[in-house]
Amino acid sequence: MTAHIESEKKDIAKKVLLPGDPKRAKYIAEKFLENAVCINDVRGMLGYTGMYKGEKITVFATGMGMPSMGIYAYELCKFYDVDTLIRIGTCGANKENLHMKDIILATASYTLSSYPYLFFDDLEKIYFSNQELNEKIEQSAKEHHIPITKGLISTSDIFDVYVDKDRYLSKYPKDLDILAFEMEAAALFAIGKHLNRKSACLLTVVDSIYEDDVLTSEEREKTLDEMIVTALDAIVL
Repeated sequence: MTAHIESEKKDIAKKVLLPGDPKRAKYIAEKFLENAVCINDVRGMLGYTGMYKGEKITVFATGMGMPSMGIYAYELCKFYDVDTLIRIGTCGANKENLHMKDIILATASYTLSSYPYLFFDDLEKIYFSNQELNEKIEQSAKEHHIPITKGLISTSDIFDVYVDKDRYLSKYPKDLDILAFEMEAAALFAIGKHLNRKSACLLTVVDSIYEDDVLTSEEREKTLDEMIVTALDAIVL
Protein backbone atom coordinates (compact mmCIF):
# COMPACT_ATOMS: atom_id res chain seq x y z
CA MET A 1 0.00 0.00 0.00
CA THR A 2 0.97 3.63 -0.47
CA ALA A 3 -0.42 6.86 0.94
CA HIS A 4 -2.76 7.07 -2.06
CA ILE A 5 -3.40 3.47 -3.14
CA GLU A 6 -4.82 0.87 -0.76
CA SER A 7 -4.38 -2.09 -3.12
CA GLU A 8 -2.05 -5.03 -2.70
CA LYS A 9 0.38 -5.63 -5.53
CA LYS A 10 -1.56 -8.68 -6.74
CA ASP A 11 -4.69 -6.53 -7.12
CA ILE A 12 -3.26 -4.40 -9.93
CA ALA A 13 -2.55 -5.61 -13.47
CA LYS A 14 0.66 -4.86 -15.35
CA LYS A 15 -1.41 -3.01 -17.96
CA VAL A 16 -3.47 -0.03 -16.84
CA LEU A 17 -5.89 2.43 -18.42
CA LEU A 18 -5.84 5.87 -16.81
CA PRO A 19 -9.01 7.97 -17.12
CA GLY A 20 -8.98 11.22 -15.22
CA ASP A 21 -12.55 10.97 -13.93
CA PRO A 22 -13.24 8.34 -11.21
CA LYS A 23 -16.79 7.96 -12.54
CA ARG A 24 -15.37 7.14 -15.96
CA ALA A 25 -13.23 4.43 -14.36
CA LYS A 26 -16.36 2.96 -12.79
CA TYR A 27 -18.23 3.19 -16.09
CA ILE A 28 -15.45 1.39 -17.98
CA ALA A 29 -15.20 -1.36 -15.38
CA GLU A 30 -18.94 -2.00 -15.33
CA LYS A 31 -19.42 -1.88 -19.11
CA PHE A 32 -16.26 -3.46 -20.51
CA LEU A 33 -14.55 -5.63 -17.88
CA GLU A 34 -15.59 -9.08 -16.69
CA ASN A 35 -15.59 -9.83 -12.97
CA ALA A 36 -14.44 -6.29 -12.19
CA VAL A 37 -13.53 -5.59 -8.56
CA CYS A 38 -12.97 -2.18 -6.98
CA ILE A 39 -9.38 -2.22 -5.72
CA ASN A 40 -9.04 1.42 -4.63
CA ASP A 41 -11.28 4.08 -3.12
CA VAL A 42 -8.74 6.25 -1.28
CA ARG A 43 -9.72 9.92 -1.70
CA GLY A 44 -12.48 8.72 -4.02
CA MET A 45 -9.92 7.92 -6.74
CA LEU A 46 -11.52 4.72 -7.98
CA GLY A 47 -9.58 1.79 -9.39
CA TYR A 48 -10.93 -1.48 -10.77
CA THR A 49 -9.34 -4.71 -11.94
CA GLY A 50 -11.08 -7.23 -14.17
CA MET A 51 -10.70 -9.30 -17.30
CA TYR A 52 -10.86 -8.08 -20.88
CA LYS A 53 -10.62 -10.63 -23.68
CA GLY A 54 -8.92 -13.06 -21.34
CA GLU A 55 -6.35 -10.61 -19.99
CA LYS A 56 -6.16 -8.94 -16.59
CA ILE A 57 -6.62 -5.17 -16.90
CA THR A 58 -6.76 -2.38 -14.33
CA VAL A 59 -8.60 0.89 -14.84
CA PHE A 60 -7.39 3.55 -12.41
CA ALA A 61 -8.52 7.18 -12.17
CA THR A 62 -5.85 9.86 -11.89
CA GLY A 63 -7.74 13.07 -11.19
CA MET A 64 -6.90 16.38 -12.84
CA GLY A 65 -3.53 17.98 -13.48
CA MET A 66 0.08 16.87 -13.65
CA PRO A 67 0.62 16.59 -9.87
CA SER A 68 -2.31 14.19 -9.52
CA MET A 69 -1.34 12.16 -12.59
CA GLY A 70 2.22 12.18 -11.30
CA ILE A 71 1.26 10.65 -7.97
CA TYR A 72 -0.79 7.79 -9.38
CA ALA A 73 1.33 6.98 -12.44
CA TYR A 74 4.53 7.05 -10.39
CA GLU A 75 3.16 4.88 -7.58
CA LEU A 76 1.63 2.39 -10.02
CA CYS A 77 4.98 2.03 -11.79
CA LYS A 78 7.33 2.24 -8.80
CA PHE A 79 5.43 0.20 -6.21
CA TYR A 80 3.06 -1.98 -8.27
CA ASP A 81 5.35 -2.79 -11.21
CA VAL A 82 2.91 -1.58 -13.85
CA ASP A 83 4.69 -1.59 -17.21
CA THR A 84 2.08 -0.29 -19.70
CA LEU A 85 -0.13 2.76 -19.18
CA ILE A 86 -2.59 4.47 -21.53
CA ARG A 87 -4.20 7.74 -20.53
CA ILE A 88 -7.73 8.00 -21.91
CA GLY A 89 -8.81 11.57 -21.40
CA THR A 90 -10.39 14.69 -22.83
CA CYS A 91 -8.91 17.78 -24.42
CA GLY A 92 -9.61 21.12 -26.01
CA ALA A 93 -8.92 21.31 -29.74
CA ASN A 94 -6.46 23.86 -31.06
CA LYS A 95 -7.19 23.19 -34.76
CA GLU A 96 -10.18 24.21 -36.83
CA ASN A 97 -10.38 20.78 -38.49
CA LEU A 98 -10.83 18.98 -35.14
CA HIS A 99 -14.40 18.66 -33.90
CA MET A 100 -16.37 17.37 -30.91
CA LYS A 101 -15.63 13.70 -30.12
CA ASP A 102 -12.71 13.47 -32.57
CA ILE A 103 -9.96 11.26 -31.18
CA ILE A 104 -6.31 12.28 -30.92
CA LEU A 105 -3.29 10.04 -30.38
CA ALA A 106 -0.56 12.09 -28.74
CA THR A 107 2.85 11.32 -30.20
CA ALA A 108 4.39 13.83 -27.77
CA SER A 109 3.44 16.59 -25.38
CA TYR A 110 4.99 20.03 -24.94
CA THR A 111 4.76 21.52 -21.46
CA LEU A 112 5.78 24.66 -19.62
CA SER A 113 5.27 22.88 -16.30
CA SER A 114 8.07 22.57 -13.74
CA TYR A 115 6.93 19.03 -12.86
CA PRO A 116 9.65 17.15 -14.81
CA TYR A 117 12.39 19.41 -13.46
CA LEU A 118 11.23 19.19 -9.84
CA PHE A 119 10.82 15.41 -9.96
CA PHE A 120 13.57 14.28 -12.32
CA ASP A 121 15.89 17.30 -12.81
CA ASP A 122 14.72 17.13 -16.41
CA LEU A 123 14.72 20.44 -18.26
CA GLU A 124 13.20 19.17 -21.50
CA LYS A 125 9.92 20.66 -22.69
CA ILE A 126 8.75 17.91 -25.04
CA TYR A 127 8.02 14.38 -23.78
CA PHE A 128 7.28 11.46 -26.06
CA SER A 129 4.85 8.59 -25.86
CA ASN A 130 5.95 5.03 -26.58
CA GLN A 131 6.11 4.30 -30.31
CA GLU A 132 5.44 0.57 -29.97
CA LEU A 133 2.32 1.24 -27.90
CA ASN A 134 1.20 3.93 -30.34
CA GLU A 135 1.46 1.44 -33.21
CA LYS A 136 -0.83 -0.94 -31.32
CA ILE A 137 -3.31 1.88 -30.75
CA GLU A 138 -3.26 2.71 -34.46
CA GLN A 139 -3.81 -0.96 -35.31
CA SER A 140 -6.74 -1.16 -32.89
CA ALA A 141 -8.31 2.00 -34.31
CA LYS A 142 -7.92 0.69 -37.85
CA GLU A 143 -9.58 -2.63 -36.97
CA HIS A 144 -12.54 -0.73 -35.47
CA HIS A 145 -12.68 1.74 -38.39
CA ILE A 146 -12.23 4.57 -35.91
CA PRO A 147 -10.43 7.63 -37.34
CA ILE A 148 -7.70 9.13 -35.16
CA THR A 149 -5.47 12.16 -35.59
CA LYS A 150 -1.82 11.81 -34.54
CA GLY A 151 0.45 14.59 -33.42
CA LEU A 152 1.81 16.92 -30.79
CA ILE A 153 -0.36 18.08 -27.91
CA SER A 154 0.40 20.38 -25.00
CA THR A 155 -0.02 19.70 -21.29
CA SER A 156 -0.89 22.76 -19.25
CA ASP A 157 -1.04 23.47 -15.52
CA ILE A 158 -4.16 25.57 -16.00
CA PHE A 159 -7.59 25.08 -17.56
CA ASP A 160 -6.93 27.38 -20.49
CA VAL A 161 -10.63 28.10 -21.12
CA TYR A 162 -10.51 30.52 -18.20
CA VAL A 163 -7.84 32.83 -19.61
CA ASP A 164 -7.45 35.08 -22.64
CA LYS A 165 -6.60 32.73 -25.49
CA ASP A 166 -4.26 35.08 -27.36
CA ARG A 167 -2.29 35.87 -24.21
CA TYR A 168 -2.17 32.18 -23.35
CA LEU A 169 -0.97 31.02 -26.78
CA SER A 170 1.67 33.78 -26.90
CA LYS A 171 3.62 31.85 -24.25
CA TYR A 172 4.19 28.93 -26.63
CA PRO A 173 6.74 28.78 -29.48
CA LYS A 174 5.05 29.79 -32.71
CA ASP A 175 6.61 26.94 -34.68
CA LEU A 176 4.89 24.25 -32.59
CA ASP A 177 1.99 22.54 -34.33
CA ILE A 178 -0.13 21.83 -31.25
CA LEU A 179 -3.30 19.84 -31.94
CA ALA A 180 -4.90 20.22 -28.53
CA PHE A 181 -4.42 21.17 -24.89
CA GLU A 182 -4.94 18.95 -21.84
CA MET A 183 -3.52 18.73 -18.31
CA GLU A 184 -1.89 15.34 -17.60
CA ALA A 185 -0.06 13.60 -20.45
CA ALA A 186 3.40 15.18 -20.11
CA ALA A 187 3.67 13.95 -16.52
CA LEU A 188 2.81 10.43 -17.65
CA PHE A 189 5.31 10.56 -20.51
CA ALA A 190 8.04 11.93 -18.21
CA ILE A 191 7.45 9.06 -15.78
CA GLY A 192 7.51 6.61 -18.68
CA LYS A 193 10.82 8.09 -19.80
CA HIS A 194 12.55 8.01 -16.42
CA LEU A 195 11.12 4.72 -15.13
CA ASN A 196 11.40 2.98 -18.51
CA ARG A 197 7.70 2.21 -18.89
CA LYS A 198 5.47 2.20 -21.97
CA SER A 199 3.06 5.13 -21.89
CA ALA A 200 0.58 6.55 -24.37
CA CYS A 201 -2.32 8.96 -24.47
CA LEU A 202 -5.63 8.93 -26.33
CA LEU A 203 -7.81 12.02 -26.09
CA THR A 204 -11.35 12.87 -27.12
CA VAL A 205 -12.11 16.46 -28.09
CA VAL A 206 -14.73 17.93 -25.74
CA ASP A 207 -14.32 21.65 -26.49
CA SER A 208 -12.71 23.85 -29.11
CA ILE A 209 -11.74 27.49 -29.58
CA TYR A 210 -13.47 27.23 -32.97
CA GLU A 211 -16.82 25.83 -31.80
CA ASP A 212 -19.41 26.96 -29.29
CA ASP A 213 -20.53 23.45 -28.32
CA VAL A 214 -18.97 21.59 -25.41
CA LEU A 215 -19.61 18.11 -24.04
CA THR A 216 -21.45 18.01 -20.71
CA SER A 217 -19.93 16.33 -17.66
CA GLU A 218 -22.26 13.35 -18.18
CA GLU A 219 -21.27 13.09 -21.85
CA ARG A 220 -17.59 13.21 -20.88
CA GLU A 221 -18.21 10.35 -18.47
CA LYS A 222 -20.32 8.08 -20.69
CA THR A 223 -19.98 8.85 -24.42
CA LEU A 224 -16.29 8.17 -25.05
CA ASP A 225 -16.69 4.51 -25.98
CA GLU A 226 -14.75 4.67 -29.26
CA MET A 227 -11.65 5.92 -27.44
CA ILE A 228 -12.13 3.39 -24.63
CA VAL A 229 -12.52 0.39 -26.95
CA THR A 230 -9.52 1.50 -29.01
CA ALA A 231 -7.36 1.67 -25.89
CA LEU A 232 -8.62 -1.61 -24.43
CA ASP A 233 -7.98 -3.57 -27.62
CA ALA A 234 -4.56 -1.94 -28.03
CA ILE A 235 -3.45 -2.77 -24.51
CA VAL A 236 -4.16 -6.49 -24.95
CA LEU A 237 -2.44 -6.82 -28.35
